[in-house]
Amino acid sequence: MVLNLNITQLKINMQSHMLCLCSHLFSVAVAEVKLRDDQYTLDHMRAFGMYNYLHLDSWYQDSIYYVDQLGRVMNLSVTMETALKKPREVFRLPADLTACDNRLCASIHFTSSTWATLSDGTGRLYLIRTGKRGNDSCEKWEILFNEEFESPFIVVHSISFLQSDTHSVGVLLLRVEKDESDIQGSGFHVSLEWVTVVKMAKEGDQGYEICKRRVLQGKSVPHYAAIEPSGDGLMVISYKPYTLAQDNESKCDESEKEKAEENKKGPLYYWQQTEEDLTITFPLCEDFTKEAIQVHFFPDRLSVTLKDPNPLVLEGTLFSQIDHESSTWIIKENSLEISLIKREEGSLWPELIVGDSRGELIMDPAQRAAIAERLMHLTSDEMNPDPNKENPPCNAQELEECDIFLEDSTSLCRFDGNTLNVTHVVNLGSNQYLFSIIVDPKEMPCFCLRHDVDALLWQPRPDQQDKWEHISTFNALGYVQASKQDKKFMACAPNHSYSALCECFRRVFIYRQPAPLSTVLYNRKEGRQVGQVAKQLVATLETHDPVLGFQATNERLFVLTTKVLFIIKVSTEN
Repeated sequence: MVLNLNITQLKINMQSHMLCLCSHLFSVAVAEVKLRDDQYTLDHMRAFGMYNYLHLDSWYQDSIYYVDQLGRVMNLSVTMETALKKPREVFRLPADLTACDNRLCASIHFTSSTWATLSDGTGRLYLIRTGKRGNDSCEKWEILFNEEFESPFIVVHSISFLQSDTHSVGVLLLRVEKDESDIQGSGFHVSLEWVTVVKMAKEGDQGYEICKRRVLQGKSVPHYAAIEPSGDGLMVISYKPYTLAQDNESKCDESEKEKAEENKKGPLYYWQQTEEDLTITFPLCEDFTKEAIQVHFFPDRLSVTLKDPNPLVLEGTLFSQIDHESSTWIIKENSLEISLIKREEGSLWPELIVGDSRGELIMDPAQRAAIAERLMHLTSDEMNPDPNKENPPCNAQELEECDIFLEDSTSLCRFDGNTLNVTHVVNLGSNQYLFSIIVDPKEMPCFCLRHDVDALLWQPRPDQQDKWEHISTFNALGYVQASKQDKKFMACAPNHSYSALCECFRRVFIYRQPAPLSTVLYNRKEGRQVGQVAKQLVATLETHDPVLGFQATNERLFVLTTKVLFIIKVSTEN
């Protein structure tokens, strides 16, 4: 694939027919909350250190919001290309944020065209009726519900829907919490709490109350998490799987005791794998009968049941799909042996059943030797090997980011809205998650994945059989973004006309979709005529402050620092 780039370098005080830049200086700085000393893990950095402090109203794309150090939610609207109206306060947090030491950044999500959810960062959730926000004359926001939770959180996503003809709001809260039981890991776990708030049924009562709270826990911050518009499901993209947490401490204690007893008894099953298949072995007692064993294969699920005298049950969603028609099982020397044929050959599974830890992976010595042999050229017995050798050891600093895939087991899971059981699992493999964007505010946010050198934009379709639909492609963006070592935020226009990348300081890169040429151009190597050219534009902002927020609309890019908002007008003309 050949990518032709026309690169234009711009300064903040320069204008072009392609870009126009202006800025607005704040009288009160943005309420940035920096990580504390006890927030030292990669999950803390991903969840809070890389937080986007600039909030775009997807229902009215000319409006943006941020929270300042006085606890005010400030709104700015664009008029006449890049001109900004005077910032106005639409809401003020009742509590003094500076008085709380254990706090996170305030977060906002626009639930609908007239509702919003807000977290003050100290552990209080607000449900706010905003009125039609596109109307400049609308009054300030009105609190209709607020609740204090046990620990601080940020709002990841929220929806407004009707449940049994009653107005309901679903909110997804994210926390990184201390985990005393995690001795070998980071010592923290990540929780996604799904809160459902409903309008009270009492006649004449206009208030709201919480009717349901459920928590999913995992060991990595999700790249993407969103509730379906109907409230019937939840979709999560994460490196490590999420499972339903227990409702109270007693259940947790019982679960821990059960796990301890299971560990004493030994694994429920053993499994091993090759690049083509998997073998699962269940030890059986001497007086078992073949009629008591039931094994059912599905494309993405496995069900194993052994009746009396010793009940045995294994049922759940497989890490990836199998050829269920070719999979078999046999009785062999007091053991049940199941053979699963992988639908996609080549990749190794990190787990058999999603969220199930009762089995033990057995790696065959030949497999260990093969892996060791593959890695042999990356190691050296010498403490300081001679870099001038013919085949020097690998230096990880010489690898480009596009050559490294740390999260090969990243998966996309859909959870049922009632039971929170996993209904669909897609192993993304090396399809690296890049960013998410709201194309249609009435739909779930889209997510963009890297496929080879390109970036593909996917729209979740929970009401359709396939669940996800490919809606756009950004040619070579997957490879180009990998070379940007200082990137912080990525986005694209809702109409897919361009994608953009922002570094931690100063520079913004804009990648236009390929457009027809008005002149004749030939590829030098291949000699063929090039009909379309993709353009790259680079804007260098005159600021030394780090970028705190980044949002894209069809015609504009908004870049936020502590004291300044930059607006980049991206012309629709090619």
